[in-house]
Amino acid sequence: MKRKSQLFTRLKKSKFFVIGFIISILLIILSIIAPFIVIHDPELPDLDNTLNPPEYFSKGWSGNILGADNLGRDILTRLLIGSRYSFIIAGTAVISAIFLGIIIGLYAGYYGGWIDNLFMRLADIQLSLPSLLLAIAIVAALGPSIPNLIIVLIVTKWPVIARLVRGNVLIIRETEFVSASRVLGASDTWIMFSQILPNILTVIMVVATQLVGHMILIEAVLSFLGLGVQPPIPSWGIMIADGRNYLILAPWIVMAPGIALMITVIAFNFLGDGLRDALDPKMKT
Repeated sequence: MKRKSQLFTRLKKSKFFVIGFIISILLIILSIIAPFIVIHDPELPDLDNTLNPPEYFSKGWSGNILGADNLGRDILTRLLIGSRYSFIIAGTAVISAIFLGIIIGLYAGYYGGWIDNLFMRLADIQLSLPSLLLAIAIVAALGPSIPNLIIVLIVTKWPVIARLVRGNVLIIRETEFVSASRVLGASDTWIMFSQILPNILTVIMVVATQLVGHMILIEAVLSFLGLGVQPPIPSWGIMIADGRNYLILAPWIVMAPGIALMITVIAFNFLGDGLRDALDPKMKT
């Protein structure tokens, strides 16, 4: 109980954690309630409203608060609905990459041998390539779609988790409590998942939190290039791509999703840094 109290105190004292937590929670809540609060159609063009500048709240919630795009679609509506796709894609990819990375990292680190060599060499090959370039190549081969986009994000990020888990397993598997469990006849599976895994969850949580922001950024880049979410589904990357030809005439088309993307990535990076400092003060820089 005392340990939990100390952890909560460290979290409250971490400015990075507090800022990142508040912003990320607000963004997630907005993405969840978006379909229930928007009144404009995020996909249906309204040519009478083309390039309408931001009206803020002069016309209330029914106006174009952040303006309209080149097809007359409300920017705020597309921004909110687009956030749902970003969080769903990034969240699914992060959870899947963590699950895959933990399984591979645990078995590779615990058993070593050919299992370790096979998966770690594969991870080395992937990590030697720029993740964005690898993602573009895979999506180009599979074809642009949301399921393929999620697969690409998993493929490009599982080595990060796997190598992290493996490195910690190599250290923990030689400790006395693990050796004692072997002597008492505990199975390898029980040792890996009941004794080793709980001791490395801290570092996994930190990396996973930061991966959310990174995956949202990669999704936006791929969508910007036409290799991710496909129109007319709203995506921050698509919104930026749609507005690049109107930077001078209607800069709000690009500014709104660009600022939203920047704030989201920074928030999750802050959240990860705050968790790192609170959960493991020795890692604090």
